Amino acid sequence: MPVLSNATPAAAIEDEARLVARAAAGDADAVRRIIKHHNQRLYRLVRAVIRNNADAEDVLQEAYLKAFAHLQGFNGEASLSTWLSRIALNTALMRLRAEKRLKRAAPPAGPTQAEIIPFPLASSIEDPERLMAQRQLLHLVEEATDALPETFRLVFVARVIEGLSVEEAASLLDLPPATVKTRLHRARKLIRARLEAQIGPVLIDAFPFAGARCDRLTEAVIAKLGLAG
Repeated sequence: MPVLSNATPAAAIEDEARLVARAAAGDADAVRRIIKHHNQRLYRLVRAVIRNNADAEDVLQEAYLKAFAHLQGFNGEASLSTWLSRIALNTALMRLRAEKRLKRAAPPAGPTQAEIIPFPLASSIEDPERLMAQRQLLHLVEEATDALPETFRLVFVARVIEGLSVEEAASLLDLPPATVKTRLHRARKLIRARLEAQIGPVLIDAFPFAGARCDRLTEAVIAKLGLAG
C-alpha cells in the first residue's frame, strides 16, 4: 500500500503524522482520507477471515470505529497501515470466534454458498465474450481462495492479493517468516489443484471471437467480396 503522499519517505511519515493528528482531533476530511486510502487492503484482510461480503463490511466498520476511538494511542512505531491492519484483522478474528461459539450452541443449519470477493473489472463494450470469460476465471480464483483453510488463506491474501513482503506479512500475522513462506507454498498448491480440476470448462471460452468482433470481420469480408447491400 503506498504512503498517503508522493513525498520522500521521511516527508511522507511526517504527512501521515499530521493527518493522524487531524483525524484524532475530529477532522472529518482527515478521517475520510485515511478510510479511503486503506479501505481496499483492510476489506480484503477482513474478507479473508469472514468470507461473507456484508459481514466483512460490518466488521470493517467496527474496526474503523475502534481505530478512530483509540487514534490518540497511535505512536508511529509501526506504519498507520500496519496498525489499522492489525486492528481490522483482530476484529475479524474476534467476530469469527464469536460466530463459531454461536454455531456450536445453535442447531445445525443447511449448507450455504459462500459469497465471493468482487474483483474490479474494466468494462468491455467491444468484447463482451472476453469479459465474460475473465469473469468466469476470476470467479474460480475467488472460489479457490475462499476454499483455503483460514491459516493459508490469510497468508495468501496478504502475500499475493495485497502484495505484502514476507516480512510485512509475518509482522501482520504474528508469524515467523519461514512459516509465511511454507503456508504460501501450501496455499498455492491447493489453489493450483482446485483450478486445474475446474479450469477445463472455462478454457472452452478462451480466445473468444464472437459477438461484435465476429460481426465486424464478417461484414468486412462481405464488403471486400462486393457482396454488401
